[in-house]
Amino acid sequence: MSTDTATPAPAPNTVTLTIDGTSVTVPKGTNVLEAAKTTGVDISAFCYHPGLSIAACCRQCLVTVEKSPKLAPSCQTTCGEGMVVHTKDAASTEARRQMLEFTLVNHPIDCPICDKAGECTLQKLYVDNNNQASRVDVPKVHKPKVKDLGPTIVLDAERCILCTRCIRVCDEVAGEHQLEMAHRGNHEELGCAPGAVLDNPYSLNTVDVCPVGALTSKDFRFTMRAWELDATPSVCTGCATGCNIEIHAKDDRVWRLVPRHNAAVNKYWMCDEGRLTYHALRENRLAAPLQNGLPSSWPKALAAAAELIKAHGKQVAFVASYDHCNEDNFALLKLAAAVGGPVFATGAAPVPGRADKILRDADVSPNRAGVTALAAALNVTLTDTSQLGAALAAGTVKAVVALGTTLDLGATKAPLIAIASHEVGAVRTAAIALPAAAWAEMSGTVTNRQNKTQRFHAAVSAPGLAKPAWQGVAELGELVGTKLGHKNAKEVFTAYAALSPSFADAKWGRDVRPLQLRFAGSRG
Repeated sequence: MSTDTATPAPAPNTVTLTIDGTSVTVPKGTNVLEAAKTTGVDISAFCYHPGLSIAACCRQCLVTVEKSPKLAPSCQTTCGEGMVVHTKDAASTEARRQMLEFTLVNHPIDCPICDKAGECTLQKLYVDNNNQASRVDVPKVHKPKVKDLGPTIVLDAERCILCTRCIRVCDEVAGEHQLEMAHRGNHEELGCAPGAVLDNPYSLNTVDVCPVGALTSKDFRFTMRAWELDATPSVCTGCATGCNIEIHAKDDRVWRLVPRHNAAVNKYWMCDEGRLTYHALRENRLAAPLQNGLPSSWPKALAAAAELIKAHGKQVAFVASYDHCNEDNFALLKLAAAVGGPVFATGAAPVPGRADKILRDADVSPNRAGVTALAAALNVTLTDTSQLGAALAAGTVKAVVALGTTLDLGATKAPLIAIASHEVGAVRTAAIALPAAAWAEMSGTVTNRQNKTQRFHAAVSAPGLAKPAWQGVAELGELVGTKLGHKNAKEVFTAYAALSPSFADAKWGRDVRPLQLRFAGSRG
């Protein structure tokens, strides 16, 4: 009798199929639409989105699968071993053309005034696959236009092609069922339940996934043509999550922020609050050095700041900022270590009610983890700024050098050297204020709550005489007698990344230039 108990070989985790004559090997569970992309074949679709469940309701992705009795929706068809798929044969090509024409039957020709023009999937597919005159010779079905759905969204129901992406975003991303279809047939219409509004914290993701211009953002509506915008990869600084984003700018001004796919951080999404953080880039900016509230120059302001530090030496306190990037904080901490003064840290106050289990974090400072790691690497003890007042009152601290705008010195008369992007709070009464570039105006990194260090790039110019804070600190250090030795942001990054295992996986990467937008997958 055989006693062979050998473990059978595990089943392979991949399948191999043929798409348009090309052999493709993909992980089990992959659908045909995604498999086709690996061969360079982009099957047209409206309702499919890789971050959402599959509805297969638009029928725009029909393909021929050999041995299947009818055309199959490629988004819903799972790849099988030995499967043979045709996407360019006469049957599937004609079916997709017919479905596109059917979608256009009642669609308004709003392209000249539509916010989605230039990044509209329907517009793109019409040009790519149809581009024929309409055969409709009867009045189109009209639906409500300029329908207010809530605080952030306006709906043009005539443009809606009933793909249900927006409904699934509310259900599956925000976890709130706030959108639904009413009626049937060509009178079917998107909307909220009577008395309800679309007001969840992730509502603007519905605009991103809408393949047409049905859902429009009140913030961006009628402001700019998509093809006139330049896109720059960046990171949201609205909280500790660090969502990956694109900054869309034109004429040296930011017009909107949209999510950029990162499977490990934010997937395809970001919260509404984070999208609107760009507004602060133009408000209350500190554009030139100030001495006692009066305009000055960089050489004069730096000389005055250096004299103040030399006069008080180890009685000068340095305040790092959880709201500034790693490069800014590293330069400040190195200067503090050289001078020998106490080091404090501050940032925006946490908002406990803001946190959820999706993306929003109670910590609205983007770089608390990074500053903590930098301090540990430099063997610097960080003290909360709540204790700075006592040190000032006791006379152990005679002056303060601070990054950022969140420091509150109360009624103290101690001179403050502020290095900040905005003229708010204590910066207004600082003895010396040095203008710093904001996050969208410089290259740098922040470390999120997952301890992932992520890079952002300059999308627009800093106003006036503002420059990166690390650069201002380096220039100040030279006048104090401490040469920090960094000529650019990459050198600062390289210096701190070599000091701590917290940054072992961090990469600076290549510098990027703003890329003019065309049809972008993340926006439909």
